[in-house]
Amino acid sequence: MNHPAELKVFNFLQKAMAGESTMTEEVAKQVASDVEAALYKQFDSGPRDKFRLRMSNIGKPKCQLWFEKNDPEDKTPFPPAFLMNMILGDIVEAVFKGVLRSAGVEFKDNDRVTLKLPHGQEIKGEYDMEMDGRIDDVKSASPWSYDNKFASFDTLAQGDSFGYVAQLVGYAEGAGKDVGGWWVVNKANGQFKYVDASEGVDKEAVLSDIQALVDYIDNDEPFERCYEPVEETFYRKKTGNWVLPSGCKFCSFKHKCHTNLQPRPSIPSKSKNPQEVDYTYVAPEYLDG
Repeated sequence: MNHPAELKVFNFLQKAMAGESTMTEEVAKQVASDVEAALYKQFDSGPRDKFRLRMSNIGKPKCQLWFEKNDPEDKTPFPPAFLMNMILGDIVEAVFKGVLRSAGVEFKDNDRVTLKLPHGQEIKGEYDMEMDGRIDDVKSASPWSYDNKFASFDTLAQGDSFGYVAQLVGYAEGAGKDVGGWWVVNKANGQFKYVDASEGVDKEAVLSDIQALVDYIDNDEPFERCYEPVEETFYRKKTGNWVLPSGCKFCSFKHKCHTNLQPRPSIPSKSKNPQEVDYTYVAPEYLDG
């Protein structure tokens, strides 16, 4: 375990399973209130296409943010399941905070902060919690993300196309607190863990990257593509095909960056239901088949 509170939560849940501990009415009402507020936020927040730099997006690829500002009408709409996923994430956060309170873990609940950058810009956002003088975020994760992306700070930082590291550093700097980490809950089975960022993160380097990104967007710089296609491999063998890298997977503008995009089921996979892959080049032998 990476945080003392993990053991407290584990022991509380273990006792709850045995009928030896419970969640008080006061805590349960707080959870319900948090869920209610989250539902209002998701359903009554108005149009979702108004662009602004905020703490939750300052770590995203600059090419994606460029399109969100300059070419929003070409954005691929999110499927309805996206909204449900956001709601589930909010519910997980509310319930997990309730469990922390019930386990006797002390923390300060979410608060709005402003990150003031050296060049004069201000980025606003709301962090999830402050614990022991450090800013933490709560994240719900798929089984794959829980085991792989959130395996450690290093694995998260290597493929952080959602900008979680910059988001956490921005919150901490804006609050005048230390960088903490992420409380991660596996949406499939309820597993939880703490991923510590305090020792691995280079705070000054991240803040410098944030400043560079904000300048790039504010100054209306020419478009720059962030990622280039990579060779597809299957069991460590090259297939001859080229695909988009993981940083492009969830981008709503990838079709603008890569006009030759060919989304199709994984070609080398033998699965009955292969996952969809974004190909930019398919070798002739596969087309002939």
